[in-house]
Parts: sequence; structure tokens; C-alpha cells
Amino acid sequence: MLREVVPQVSCPIALFTYYNPILKRGIEKFMSTVKDIGVHGLVVPDVPLEETGVLRKEAVKNKLELVLLTTPTTPTERMKAIVEAADGFVYLVSSVGVTGARASVSDRVQTLLRDIKESTTKPVAVGFGISKPEHVKQHGVLMVSLLVVPW
Repeated sequence: MLREVVPQVSCPIALFTYYNPILKRGIEKFMSTVKDIGVHGLVVPDVPLEETGVLRKEAVKNKLELVLLTTPTTPTERMKAIVEAADGFVYLVSSVGVTGARASVSDRVQTLLRDIKESTTKPVAVGFGISKPEHVKQHGVLMVSLLVVPW
């Protein structure tokens, strides 16, 4: 599906995937394949900062950006380390709990956005629970589209 979609899109594509499909395919093969398809970056939410070494090595080798996530409950020092290590942009998870539409976005998100933007020039994408135009306007969301398909 990505082979069909990527050529039709004019913006960079960051693929949101979990670590298991990467391992199943093989890290080197997975990275090479997504690069050849035209993907620009990866968001792998179930790999913590401390365990990104192998992924980062292959991402760099394939000129892919490894996007890291931070949350409203991430301690300040850890958030700084994540922001520093993130490639391309920083993904700020806007809510605690399961994904899905929310009636409102926590005021904490605005504070976190300000803090992150003060510490980096990297763009910040806000995700999880962004479901209304007001959320986008209020929080300066970088991306709001989601395409979920099994590999």
C-alpha cells in the first residue's frame, strides 16, 4: 500500500509502526525497504529512548529520521534527552491513556509545547486525541492525519 500512496503525496511520510513488525522482517531489511518505498522517517512508540541504538544505526544508514515520543507524564530531564535525540521532529503525545478522539486537550499540552519549543528548533507534532479543528488551532499541531493498515 505504501508503494502506491507515497508517490502521490507531496509531503514527507513518517511511518508509525511497532517494533514487532520491524523485528519480524529484520531490522536491516525493514529499514532498507521503507527507504526504497520513499518513507522519510519512523515513529516506533514501543521502543524507549535507551533502546533505540540498533534502530538509530540502521535509520542513519538508510537516511531515515527516527522520531521519538514524549508525553505529559515524562519527567523534565528525560523529556530534554528525548527532544535532543529525536530526528526530524518531536512527537508530543497529548493525552494519557488509550488513543482516540477527545472532547478537549489538556492545558498541560500548551505548557509542554512551549517548553519543548524553547529547547529546540525541531518541529513538534501533537498527536493522540486531536480530533477537532479547535485543537489544531489551539495547540499548533503539525500533523493530524492517520492511516492505519496492517503490514
